[in-house]
Amino acid sequence: MTVLTNHEQQEIDRANTEGKQPVVFVHGLWLLTSSWDRWRQLFEEQGYTTLAPGWPDDPDTVEEAKHDPEVFAHKRIKQVTDHYIDAIRQLKRKPAVIGHSFGGLIAQMVAGEGVAAVTVAIDPAPFRGVLPLPLSALKSSSAVLGNPLNYTRAVPLTYEQFRFAFANAVDESEAHELYETYSVPGSGVPLFQAATANLNPWTEAQVDTKNPERGPLLIISGEHDNTVPWAIAHASYKQQEKNPAVTEIRELPDRGHSLVIDHGWREVAETALAFIAQQLKIGQ
Repeated sequence: MTVLTNHEQQEIDRANTEGKQPVVFVHGLWLLTSSWDRWRQLFEEQGYTTLAPGWPDDPDTVEEAKHDPEVFAHKRIKQVTDHYIDAIRQLKRKPAVIGHSFGGLIAQMVAGEGVAAVTVAIDPAPFRGVLPLPLSALKSSSAVLGNPLNYTRAVPLTYEQFRFAFANAVDESEAHELYETYSVPGSGVPLFQAATANLNPWTEAQVDTKNPERGPLLIISGEHDNTVPWAIAHASYKQQEKNPAVTEIRELPDRGHSLVIDHGWREVAETALAFIAQQLKIGQ
């Protein structure tokens, strides 16, 4: 059992009191829950109640994160996933779950536990069984994987690394703005776990794709994503489509890995919103 923060507990209590359909947002490496602020406002305007738990020990702000980067070290995929599952199990209604990058992997792990009503995984990190390793994905992760000592460290991205891994599909000015506004250090462990998932039968980077209680799933892929290219997203989809529930994949043109935080975020959010609304209506 993980320890939820007071703020996270308050969000759970608010969701249970309001009684609206809850939506849980899951951020990935190098971002904080603030990356979902505009999404949350949009979903709240559409009648949902939203929650954005952090990873365990996440600081509240980007400034705090840069001041004390080591707080991110040693975070493991299962530890983070359990934190979200513990929060979700306190909700009176099964939530929709939306995750980006490693948050997209965690969202699928949550769905595999049967505790999500519907799931959207955006440019999701790979899990065991997902085999493609495009060169751009290797380059994006080389900031961490290039040094085995980074396994135990919190690793910040330089602007150049962020530009390639996240902000390659926006102009230079916006890339700098996104880097200053959102980028924080990330735990090295999950990247090593994902990178070795197909070599380790006991890896934490695995998803129960066969659980009939998984619920509907949409995978969204950015056409120009260097970190999670189409080959990885589509291979995840091929694993998931064996599930009896609805499984869809959409590629959004001209988008990179920063698609949830850059100027085009709303198109992605509305794609997720439409799928969730449709699937919840079908499920009623």
